[in-house]
Amino acid sequence: MPFYHKLGNFPAKRHIQFRKPDGGLYYEQLFGTEGFASFSSLMYHVNRPTMVKSMKDPVDIAPKAAVEKNIASRMLKGFEAKPTDDFLDARTIVMFNNDLNMAVAAPKKSLRNYFYKNADSDELIFIHKGSGKLRTMLGNIDFEYGDYLVIPRGMIYQIDFDTEDNRLFIVESFSPILTPRTYRSRFGQLLEHSPFCERDFKLPTELETHDEKGDFLIKIKKENMLHEITYARHPFDVVGWDGFNFPYAFSIHNFEPITGRVHLPPPIHQTFEGNNFVVCSFVPRLYDYHPLSIPAPYNHSNIDSDEVLYYVDGDFMSRNHVEKGYLSLHPGGIPHGPHPGAYERSIGQKETKELAVMVDTFRPLKLTQAAVDMQLNDYAYSWLED
Repeated sequence: MPFYHKLGNFPAKRHIQFRKPDGGLYYEQLFGTEGFASFSSLMYHVNRPTMVKSMKDPVDIAPKAAVEKNIASRMLKGFEAKPTDDFLDARTIVMFNNDLNMAVAAPKKSLRNYFYKNADSDELIFIHKGSGKLRTMLGNIDFEYGDYLVIPRGMIYQIDFDTEDNRLFIVESFSPILTPRTYRSRFGQLLEHSPFCERDFKLPTELETHDEKGDFLIKIKKENMLHEITYARHPFDVVGWDGFNFPYAFSIHNFEPITGRVHLPPPIHQTFEGNNFVVCSFVPRLYDYHPLSIPAPYNHSNIDSDEVLYYVDGDFMSRNHVEKGYLSLHPGGIPHGPHPGAYERSIGQKETKELAVMVDTFRPLKLTQAAVDMQLNDYAYSWLED
């Protein structure tokens, strides 16, 4: 995060003695990214965060490609992902490349019998259905429908759900997930023309500090292997921290759309970015107001990007048939645009209530077998006129 936050207690200067009430030392840990060259936070633990008791052989969880070098437009029925008790087992990767994984998930149970750490990726978890609490070593964040949860790589966390009816869209990024550079000052502050600002973010609160001995299982994803490591102390034993590297949430409902007299391109919807991809939020907004405007998007060619749209809610004017949880993939190399009739139907319309998350990748995506099993047949031919 490009701004400062703090919770709990910590000493006046970095790397000096910080003593417990009984005279013992708290244990300092730097939680940083990109070596020592980027965002970091300094944490102070009741116990050493390094006390490993046992390790199991890792399990390979790398996604496997069922379709490579794809040029066909596709539509996936994301809600066909089977509801599953376990938070990690529920994740179904549908598309991936060397920059990210995209997954849908329907976890039924709260993650409470182990802790999780993704050491490969920053995670962007979009809450399509459900509410609850993200519990982390740096504090807790309440979440609800429409929230993006941004979880930096290496963050130890658990997650509580209020019900068993949950639907998530997840992006795992192998580079840091950032706010768009076009909306940031050179120091990282969101500028006046940004469609959201730091006031809109939900920051960690409720710092949990557990001084407990025992067997604490942490499942760690590293190099597409899932490791199970048991620690001797509770991982949530931080008494205080400060810095720039921490989880936060942002509601898609707080994204303020940019509109114009004629149709504006997708970059105006950008919300996050990583290496070789961007994430955009399509939200309810007024349509273009030129007297001769055509609100539906013009046909366009994705020459150097694959476009994925995750449909959340509302009536999407450019598609003739779409339901909640659908994912469209319009790959680079061929043009795409509104379905037959949608271009004409949009004329004279004043607003849209659509809600969707778009991910544009600048390297081609591969599809897993799960994606193939979810797809609508013949979507690639759905632009043919009757």
